[in-house]
Amino acid sequence: MNQSADKRSAFIVDVLTEEFGASMALDPAAFRRKFRKMAASPFAFYRGSASLFYADQRGDFADDAFLDERTSRVWIHGDLHAENFGTYMNASGRLVFNVNDFDEAYVGPFTWDLRRLAASVALLGYAKALSDRAIGDLVAGFARSYLTELRAIAAGGDDAIGSITLDNADGVLRRVLQQARLNTRVELLAAQTTVDNYERRFSLGDGVFEIDGDTREKVCAAFAEYLGTLPESSANLRPVSAHIKDVVLRKGVGIGSAGLPSYNLLLEGHTEALENDVVIYMKQAQVPAVARHIDDERVRSYFRHQGHRTAESQRALQAHADPWLGFTELDGAGQLVAEVSPYAADLDWSDVNEPEELAGVLADLGRAVARMHSVADDESSHDLVDYSTEEAIVAAVDTDPDGFVAGLVEFAHAYGLRAREDHQLFVDLFRNGRLPGI
Repeated sequence: MNQSADKRSAFIVDVLTEEFGASMALDPAAFRRKFRKMAASPFAFYRGSASLFYADQRGDFADDAFLDERTSRVWIHGDLHAENFGTYMNASGRLVFNVNDFDEAYVGPFTWDLRRLAASVALLGYAKALSDRAIGDLVAGFARSYLTELRAIAAGGDDAIGSITLDNADGVLRRVLQQARLNTRVELLAAQTTVDNYERRFSLGDGVFEIDGDTREKVCAAFAEYLGTLPESSANLRPVSAHIKDVVLRKGVGIGSAGLPSYNLLLEGHTEALENDVVIYMKQAQVPAVARHIDDERVRSYFRHQGHRTAESQRALQAHADPWLGFTELDGAGQLVAEVSPYAADLDWSDVNEPEELAGVLADLGRAVARMHSVADDESSHDLVDYSTEEAIVAAVDTDPDGFVAGLVEFAHAYGLRAREDHQLFVDLFRNGRLPGI
């Protein structure tokens, strides 16, 4: 290993230790599982190392001509990569394809979202053996689609913000929505529960565990507090009695949730028929990686805890969020609460391989990201960002739109290469026992 690689390896260790050190000490086994998943591929490593990405945005990649006082203060997703898109059933009962997984959402520079997605496209394209030119064309197409949509919203106001639904989707995204439409609550319940003596309960095993009476009592009390955080518009979608039938502990949920406790609650549905039962999750929220690199006390003090931040961020970034979305506290830690929806289907990139088809999908993603950035501003119910984000971004980018697109393409190539190199360094660090506490 040369001196440059040695220095970068030490930096990776420092960043990961700062981000995860306390959690690793509490549950090293969970982080061994997390890190083995991250070791599987450069993309998996990139997904699990947002903290490293943001450390670099304050370091080697800090130069950004399109950031000013306003465009540095936009409600952002925080972990916008190619696999964080999929379907959900919105509060109006419509299936929507959009950005998902808002655990890392915060207020910060809008370009950080775009850069994180662009680099993920470079990694995706590399894994599909696309040329650098093809990858650059895909990133440029995404950027131009984002700008076109953002300009249309700036000209037409919030009424111009639409959604990708079965009415207007085509190609790959329409197939994802159609697949989600075929899903049923009965199938979800059959996969996670059993019926014994005419009553439904969670099935145990595969990371699902029983809890003791004291823990159940605390979770149920936290659930009662959560109900008070739901918007009035959700009232007609809640179960009649909010009766909790069963509670279980879940472990090993996702790359980003290593070591964090998560509970599933089984609720009585809107009738006593067993097929109407509802599953919700209550999981401990964590400090988003991006927040460690943004020094803004107004943003930091806006949230009661990380569960509140996550729920409010998702409500801000989605025009019609999950009606079950809310928050609570458990053992002094903020919790995010939402439905385990039967209508969630992720965008599967394994069957999208040719540049022409990829270009169509990324153009749609550009529109979706523009809509997301435009929802939470002066015309929304959230007052943390009190100006028109779309107008601010358009004004900044239109000083040099070609330079903006070219810069995003250049970043995608540069950071995609860095992520591939970092992945190899990480694998060597991990397998040789150089990550402290693991």
